[in-house]
Amino acid sequence: MTELRVVLAEDHYLVREGTRRLLEASGEIGVVAAVGTADDLLDATRRLRPDVVVTDIRMPGSPDLVRPGMEGIDAAHRIRAASRDVGVVVLSQFSDALFALDLFRDGTEGRAYLLKDRVGDIDELLGAIRSVSTGGSVIDPKVVEGLLARRGIRDSPPPAELTPRELDVLREMAHGLSNGGIARALHLSVSAIEKHVNSIFMKLALENSPDTHRRVAAVIAYLGPR
Repeated sequence: MTELRVVLAEDHYLVREGTRRLLEASGEIGVVAAVGTADDLLDATRRLRPDVVVTDIRMPGSPDLVRPGMEGIDAAHRIRAASRDVGVVVLSQFSDALFALDLFRDGTEGRAYLLKDRVGDIDELLGAIRSVSTGGSVIDPKVVEGLLARRGIRDSPPPAELTPRELDVLREMAHGLSNGGIARALHLSVSAIEKHVNSIFMKLALENSPDTHRRVAAVIAYLGPR
């Protein structure tokens, strides 16, 4: 298996080194640079052309370069704008969906938003890194749950938009399940799930674009702020 080349950005030294060691111990990741500021992250990415950047949402950075408190997300936007080949995983302590929606505002391809406690679950973090390296997209399940609760998806979904079954499918889709996984969870056939998924995409006007990971885009489009 070829190692994925990763640039890691985290301003706390002990957290940065601990995360670097966890990633490298997996045997799947080679950390080509570990930096502590947004400026150094952008510089290392330009020079080293990694497969993936893993960055904290908050880091020291030039005020004219990034928004205070949003340095990791702003760096992610700049990195994706400069190179579509570099995936980005933003690690955040904030479960507020507005931060995740900011990351996905220009598209979903090659982007992931995870809460920082996922660092302790190395399989989940590795899964996000692998996903964005191939253009996939990941949004933390806890963020999705917050969106679901705020949107009232469990209790009284607007009947004119998605059917109750489509909402069930969307909920499982938001948790990252494949069509096969959704079929098993809902005790339906895979072909029935495919029909529901296509109907969701059509109702939410999500075209099959290389810039958009439609499963995450569906969650954002339906559950995001109105």
